[in-house]
Amino acid sequence: MTSALHLPWQERQSGVAQSRINDHRTPYQRDRARIIHSAAFRRLQSKTQILAIRQNDYSRTRLTHSLEVSQIGSGIVHQLKYAFAEHSELQEWLADEALMETICLSHDIGHPPFGHGGEVALNFMMAEHGGFEGNGQSLRILGKRGSYSPTYGMDITRRSLLGVLKYPVLHNSVVGKYPNKPANFRQIKASNWTPPKCVYEEESQLLEWILSPFTKDDRNELQKITQKTNKQHLYSSHSSLDTSIMDLADDIAYGVHDLEDAIVLGMVTKSLWEEHLNPVLSQLDSDFLETQLITLKDNLFSKQSHLRKDAIGQLVSWFITSCQIEENHNFKHPLLRFQVTLPQAQKTALNALKEFEMQHIILKPEVQMLVYKGQQMIMEIFDALSSDPIRLLPREIAKEWQASESQGLNSHRIICDYMASMTDDYASRLYNKLFVPSLGSVFEPM
Repeated sequence: MTSALHLPWQERQSGVAQSRINDHRTPYQRDRARIIHSAAFRRLQSKTQILAIRQNDYSRTRLTHSLEVSQIGSGIVHQLKYAFAEHSELQEWLADEALMETICLSHDIGHPPFGHGGEVALNFMMAEHGGFEGNGQSLRILGKRGSYSPTYGMDITRRSLLGVLKYPVLHNSVVGKYPNKPANFRQIKASNWTPPKCVYEEESQLLEWILSPFTKDDRNELQKITQKTNKQHLYSSHSSLDTSIMDLADDIAYGVHDLEDAIVLGMVTKSLWEEHLNPVLSQLDSDFLETQLITLKDNLFSKQSHLRKDAIGQLVSWFITSCQIEENHNFKHPLLRFQVTLPQAQKTALNALKEFEMQHIILKPEVQMLVYKGQQMIMEIFDALSSDPIRLLPREIAKEWQASESQGLNSHRIICDYMASMTDDYASRLYNKLFVPSLGSVFEPM
């Protein structure tokens, strides 16, 4: 039987809906089913994770990445149930498998085509209209734009929404100052247009609803913002227990699994590892690394896939089994007071892996050229659609744009929603249809 303490977290915006006849699933199992069966989730199969779609048939997509995050997130929950079995308050509030899978599967559901390059492009186009940010878009889909309710999006439970809420602050409270826009899209410097991590102003009521079970003091503490050195925007300081698990699972999947793609494709070599990672990892106070580092390196770069997979599994297991609990006593509610984190050695190792990928994969000129191309396509499509929305948008979207315009709302957000929902393939086809005379057909559906 569900504790009365948990009932507010199982509520949906539409109310506590009755299950179908003979349907004995929990609310979180139903949440998970809604995510898996949604069009927004399916579209992740053709959205870039790190390496561009269609460059090869091996690389991970946003969909496979989300599945891996879900598996790791469930593994962390399972580990915590055993490692902290005597911590009764933590056990009372620790997510079950269905809830954690829901949060992890949907954490990237709002990300646009062409990865973070597409995110920067849409933020550039929306800079005067409330901005664009992938996590904010995920919340918008889950709570407003998804296909399970005309008003409440996916209409998933309050706790599932809280878990996805990485940055529980509104856009206008954290956005910094942008430079003047260049006259030509070709001149955009991407680093000037990275989005603030936030919830859109349009979702302020949704944010208030999600946080309503917390006390005023907890809400105020949760929404504290901070200034990071040499950063353009302000940042939120806190998130929930569930979010900390999802965020850690996301980092592990990125730091370990995404590295595997680059190794298999020859983008990262053993000598690069020895030059840039070995000096960091070998100095860490870790029995695991002290005994396994050489074997890990050799197996990761082995031509035998079973050895490489064993090394990947060893690293993931090391991070999962090292998870620990921290308490922030500035909060009263256990969902905010407890956080999952890593010991210092594991944290340093994971950050080193992520930084290694950033420097030697993502920032490689060959990769950035493709990112740049995707950005240009997104901006040009957006520019064209916004020039004459009634003429160029699909009819249902055009009706929505017109209704938004007539009500004095932010009609640019409707175009942005459409753009963000596109897969890499769809955006490429639409670009060709709009701008390449020899391509495109009236028989191609929009």
